[in-house]
Amino acid sequence: MYRPSLTALSLLLLAAAPLSSQSMNHDPDKKAEGGVLPAGWTGRTDRDNTKLADAKFVTMGTGFHVTSGPAAIYWKPTNMMTGRYVATASFTQMKAPTHPEAYGIFFMGKNLNAPEQTYAYMLVRGDGKVMVKHRAGKDVHTVMDWTDNAAVVKQDASGKATNTLSVDASRPDSVRLLVNGKQITAMADGYMGGAKGFVGLRVNHNLDVHIADFTVTSKGMAAKAPAKSKARKVTKKAASQE
Repeated sequence: MYRPSLTALSLLLLAAAPLSSQSMNHDPDKKAEGGVLPAGWTGRTDRDNTKLADAKFVTMGTGFHVTSGPAAIYWKPTNMMTGRYVATASFTQMKAPTHPEAYGIFFMGKNLNAPEQTYAYMLVRGDGKVMVKHRAGKDVHTVMDWTDNAAVVKQDASGKATNTLSVDASRPDSVRLLVNGKQITAMADGYMGGAKGFVGLRVNHNLDVHIADFTVTSKGMAAKAPAKSKARKVTKKAASQE
C-alpha cells in the first residue's frame, strides 16, 4: 500500500493553503522599529496581530517618510472632512520591494479605531497598476481591481518611482480619483454615505516611501458636472493585505 512521505504531505498542505498566506510566509513583515508618530498623527495596522511600532512613520523635511513594517493607515484627527474637499499627496517609492507593494490615499474614513472601521482607498504600485477598494470591518470590497494605467509612473531600474494621487470630492455628483492629474475612475457621491470622513495615508508592508505635499483642502460647492468614469461594480472578499 502506498504511504505518502512527510515531504509529499507537506507539499500537498502547501498547495491547499490560501495564496495570501503563502505570500505572507515568503515575505513576512519586517520590523522597522518605529516608535512615536509625528505630533498630531495616529495610525492602525491591517491585522490585529501586528504592531504599529513595527512601522516607522516620521517627519522628514517638509514631508513624511514611511519604512514598513506591517501595512497600516495614518491620519490626523483634524483631517475629518464634513464638506467638499480635495486631497493630494506625492509618493516616492525609494527602492523596489520584494514583490509589488502599494501605497496611496484613503478617504471616507469612519470609526477608524473600532472593529467596524470603514474607509475607501486608492493605491498604486511600482509595476504601473492602480486599484480602488473599500474596507468595512474585516471585509474588503473591490471598486476597481488592479489595473494597468498609463497615468501611473512605473519604478525605474533603481526601483524608484514618484506618483501624485488626488481625491477630488469637490463636486456634488461624484468623487473623482486621479493619478498624476489624470482621472482613473470616479465613485458616486452617495457611495458609502458620501465623501465625508477622515482622509489620510496608506502604506502597505515592507516599503520605503517618502510622502510630500500632503494637503487636504476644503472647497466650496461646485457646479454639478458629469464624471468621466462610471462607478465600478463592487465585489466583496475577506480583508487581506493589498
